[in-house]
Amino acid sequence: MVGIPITSLDICTVTNPMANFDLPDAMKLRLPHRPVVGDAEFRAAMSAVAASVHVVTARRGDERIGRTVTSLMSLAADPPTVLVSIDIMSRLADLIAKTSGFSVAVLADDQRHIANAFAGRVAAAERFGLGEWSAWPSGHPMLVGTASGLDCEVIGSIETGTHVLFAGAIVDAQTTTGRQPLIWHRHGYHRVAGME
Repeated sequence: MVGIPITSLDICTVTNPMANFDLPDAMKLRLPHRPVVGDAEFRAAMSAVAASVHVVTARRGDERIGRTVTSLMSLAADPPTVLVSIDIMSRLADLIAKTSGFSVAVLADDQRHIANAFAGRVAAAERFGLGEWSAWPSGHPMLVGTASGLDCEVIGSIETGTHVLFAGAIVDAQTTTGRQPLIWHRHGYHRVAGME
């Protein structure tokens, strides 16, 4: 992170020489003592975890980039903070680290096409052509018509070897109470039933 030195929570720091930005604090992951489940079993188990679908975006100069994620959670209320996990080798992680910020679009249940686009089914150069986009005061992209939108300033981060966990203090937010979130569960999109 800009302005944050690389340190370790243990004697051994996990580093990735391919990342072209300063790595944040590192969390050393040890090998488990028992055998782990296989990829198919892991994916099947995790598919039971229903999650709202988000597009995390960042902007630096004329470059805008975003990615569909379900790995976002509320971290704290004071200060209001969310935690998001981003692939360390992605351009998105690079932009978030260099700008010390990101935005989140909590997609509404009629925005599956945007979720698919930012999940890689549409070329990166064409993704922001879908939906109506404006910008937060920070300059990060803001998707119009979402269930909720957040603009975040990075106040902490930790690197796990393959991903970076960015803690973002929410500096601006918009919520549309009449919009229901898009849900990802059992490898497919769903709507929230029975909510008014």
